[in-house]
Amino acid sequence: MEKVTKVSALALAITAALPMTAQADIMISEYVEGSGFSKAIEIYNSGTASVDLSDYTLAYYSKGDATAKTILNLSGNLAAGSVKVITNNHADNAIELDAAIDSVSAAIYFNGDDKVAILKGTEQVDLFGEIGTTGDWAKDVTVERNANVTAANSTYQASEWTVKSKNLFSGLGARNGNFAGGDIPIEPSFSCLGETITPIYDVQGVGRISPLIESGKFESNEEVTISGVVTARGESLFKGFYLQEINGDNSPYTSDGVFVYLGEAPSEAIQPGTQVCVKGKVKDFYGLTQIDIKADKKFVIGEKTDVPAPEAFYVADGESFEDALNRYEGMQIVLDAGSDMKVTRTFSYDYAARRNNMVLSHKTPLMKPTQVYAPHSDKATALQAANRGNELYIESDFKAKNGEVPYFPTFNAETGYIRVGDQMTNMTGVVSYSYGEPRLVVTNEITAGDFIRINDRTNAPEVASQGDIRVASFNVLNLFTSDSDIGGPLNPTCKDQADADASRGCGRGAHSLEDYQLQRAKIVNAITEMNADIIGLMEIENNGFSEHSSIQYLLDALNAEMPAEDAYSFIEATDADKYKGEFIGGDAIAVGILYRSSKVTPSGDAFIVATPEQHATEGVASRDNNGTLEYSPAYDKFQRHSLGQTFQINDEKLTVVVNHLKSKGSGCLEDWLEFSESKDPADLQGKCNEFRVSAAKVLGESLKTVEGGLLVIGDMNSYGMEDPIAVLTDYDAATANREIVSAAWTTLNGDVYERQGSKIDKGYGLINLNTQAHGTATFGYSYSGELGNLDHALANKLVADKLVAIEDWNINSVESSLFEYPSKYSGDLEKSDNAFSSSDHDPVIIALSYPAPKPEPEVKPKNDGGSLGYFGLMLLGLLGLRRTR
Repeated sequence: MEKVTKVSALALAITAALPMTAQADIMISEYVEGSGFSKAIEIYNSGTASVDLSDYTLAYYSKGDATAKTILNLSGNLAAGSVKVITNNHADNAIELDAAIDSVSAAIYFNGDDKVAILKGTEQVDLFGEIGTTGDWAKDVTVERNANVTAANSTYQASEWTVKSKNLFSGLGARNGNFAGGDIPIEPSFSCLGETITPIYDVQGVGRISPLIESGKFESNEEVTISGVVTARGESLFKGFYLQEINGDNSPYTSDGVFVYLGEAPSEAIQPGTQVCVKGKVKDFYGLTQIDIKADKKFVIGEKTDVPAPEAFYVADGESFEDALNRYEGMQIVLDAGSDMKVTRTFSYDYAARRNNMVLSHKTPLMKPTQVYAPHSDKATALQAANRGNELYIESDFKAKNGEVPYFPTFNAETGYIRVGDQMTNMTGVVSYSYGEPRLVVTNEITAGDFIRINDRTNAPEVASQGDIRVASFNVLNLFTSDSDIGGPLNPTCKDQADADASRGCGRGAHSLEDYQLQRAKIVNAITEMNADIIGLMEIENNGFSEHSSIQYLLDALNAEMPAEDAYSFIEATDADKYKGEFIGGDAIAVGILYRSSKVTPSGDAFIVATPEQHATEGVASRDNNGTLEYSPAYDKFQRHSLGQTFQINDEKLTVVVNHLKSKGSGCLEDWLEFSESKDPADLQGKCNEFRVSAAKVLGESLKTVEGGLLVIGDMNSYGMEDPIAVLTDYDAATANREIVSAAWTTLNGDVYERQGSKIDKGYGLINLNTQAHGTATFGYSYSGELGNLDHALANKLVADKLVAIEDWNINSVESSLFEYPSKYSGDLEKSDNAFSSSDHDPVIIALSYPAPKPEPEVKPKNDGGSLGYFGLMLLGLLGLRRTR
C-alpha cells in the first residue's frame, strides 16, 4: 500500500511539472515524402495516458484545397509516450520497418504539395503545412517534429519542424533524434564563413552567358559562393529563389540578381527580404543563368532586411529589347509608363506552354510579317526575327487556375478586361527565362487602372452610320445547333442520327443549350450594332435552311431585336446547287448571307462557286531526305464552297460573294514536299498555301464576267500580302519577286482540275478595300501574339470607287478568348452576353455610296391664272370646253 502511494506521488509530481504534456493530444511527429511511393507519417502520444485512436482520422489537404480528405480512420490504442507509423501500402514503397515498430499501411496520396492533418471527429487537432497554399513545399524530404514540441497544434508553425534528407527512414518508430547511419548519411550543414564571396554582377557579366562559363559549356568548372537578399520565391514554375545584391555595381550593363535553383520549393524560412548565402556551380539552363544547389543544398539563411526596390525597366536608345532584358536577368523590375510595354497577346490559353498566360512587346503589338510584307521577302524575314526578339511572357509562379489571372484578381468580362494594345503599368516581377524565352514572373497584384487603354472598346463601330448601305463579313466561330441541347438538324459530316449518343453531331460549337444561347446572344448583339444591310457569315453550321437550322435560329433571334423595317432574311441556294438537296457543299461549316429587304433586293438566284479539292493517292510524289528516297502519304483535302448573290440597289447591281478558304492548320501535299508537314513553312504563309491559291484562281475565273459591282468578302485564311490575296488582286509575275503556283492533284466538281500545279501569271484585278483606305497594317485577327487580316473585302473598281469607309471592328481579335462562350480553359469565369469575344475574328464592315436616284423636277409653264392662263380659258369658254369645277 505504501509503495502505491509513493508511485502516485511521483506521478502527481510529474503532472505538476509538465502541465502541457498532460493536456497534449495525438500529434504528427514525422513526415516522410521520399522517392516514388516511399511515404509515411509517424504519430505520437505525448500525454501520460493511453489514447483510444478510434476517435481520430489521419487526413490530407490536396494542393490548395481547404477540405480535408481521409487517409486512414485510425483504430486501436496508443500508449503514453509511444509512436505509431502509417506507411504507404503501395508495393513499390521502399520503406522497411522493424517488426517491433507499431505500424499500419494505407493508401497515401500526398506528393509534397499537400498538407497532412489529424482530426478528432470533425475537429482538427494537428497540422503539417499551411492550408490553401500550393507548390512542392514538402517534396523529397523527411521532416521531423522538434523534440521540444510536446503538444499538437491545429495551425502550422514551420519553426516546430526540422527538414532532413530525402529518403531518410531510419528515424521512423522513435520520437526524435538524428538516427545517423543507414544508407543515407546526414550531411554536415554548410557555412559561408571563410568563403570568398563572388558578387552577383560578376556572375552575370555583360553578355548573355555568364563569363564564368567557358565557351561551349553549360556550367562553370568551379563552384562560386554568392550572397544577397531574396526578392522572390519560386515554388512551381521555377523551383528555387531569386537573390539580389543589396548594393549593386551601379552599372547599367550588368544584372545584380540571379536565380538559385533548388529543384524544389524553398523552405518557409526563405522569404522575400531574407539574406541568404549559397554555394554552387553557375549554369546556363536554356537561357537562364542560375546557381545550382539542388544536389548539396549549400546555403545559409541570414537576417531579415528590406527587399531592394524594383528597378524601372527601360530600353535604351539603340539597344535591342533582348539586350535590355538581359541587363535585368534575375532582378525584380517594375513596368511603368516609361517602359512602354504593350499587350500583344491578351491573357488566354498558351498551347505551347500548356497554361494560361499573357505576352507583352515593346512599343507596339506585333504584326504578322506577311500582313505587311510579301512572303519570301527580306523585310518579312526581318520582321519575323524582330517579333521573336520582342516578346515577354507574363507568368505567375503557380500555374494559373482556369479563368483566373493570379496577378489581376478583378479580371472580368465587363470592366476588368485586357486588350491587345493596352500599355502595362505598375506591374512588378522578376526577369527569368524558360526554354530561351524571357518571362516576367509577377510578384504583385494589378488593377484595371494599371492598363492604359490605347485601343479601348467601342460599343458600336464608327462605320455603322456611314454610307448609303453597309456590307459586313463576320466569322461566327462555329455557330452550331446540332451538338447542343437545342437539337438542330445534323449536317453532312456529323454522325448519323441513328448512331448519335450523348455527344451528337461534329463536336464543334456549343455543347449545351446554355453555351449556345450565350454564343448566339453575343453574335446577335454584335450584328445589331453593326447595322449592316448585307452580312456574309462564315462558320455557321451547314445544316440546311429548315425552321430548325442554325441560320434560321440566328435569324429569328436577330429579328426579335429589330424593328420590322430593319428585319433580315437569308439567301438560300437553289435546290440544283445544294449538296444532297440540303447543304452548301459537304463541309461541317458553311457560309451564309443575311440581307435587309428594305434596303436591297435579291436579283436572280443565288449561285455557288465550288472550290477545288486535293486528292493525292499514296506515293504520287517523292522527296530526298538526306539521301533516302521517301514517298508521299495520301492526301484528301477540301475547302468550303462560296455563295454569291446579286442585289439590286436602286438602279444598280452589286454582287456579293462570301468565302471561307482552307485553314492554315493541317498540311497538304506541297507541305510534305517542303518537309513542313510538322512545322510551319519557311515562307510564313501557313500550310496548304498552294491549295488556297487554287481556290483563289477558281474564284477569279468564275467571277471575271460578273456585270456591275462585285464585292468578294470572307475569311480567306490568308494575310494581306499572301499569295491567295495577291492572285485575286494585283499580282504580276513580270514584276514580282516571287513565283505563285497552285496545288497539284486537284479536282473541281468531281473532275480533274490540275494534275500539276500551275504558275499564276497575273492577278484578277480586284482591289483590297482595307489597303486602299488604310494601308497594309490593318488587322482583325490575332494568332500567337501577331495581328493581321484573314477577313477581307475585295472589290472591282466600280465598288471601290463607291467606298465611303471600311472598319475592322475590334471586338474579338484583341480580347481574351476566355470570354468566349466555351468553358474550356475558363473555369468558373463569369461570362457576358456583350459583343466582345463573340468570335475569334473581328467583323469587317464596309460602307458604300449608293444614293437613291433623285426624282426629275417637275417643270411648270409660266402662267398668270391657272394652268391654262386667262387667254386659254377665254378660248375654251368660247368653244364650250370650259373645265367643270
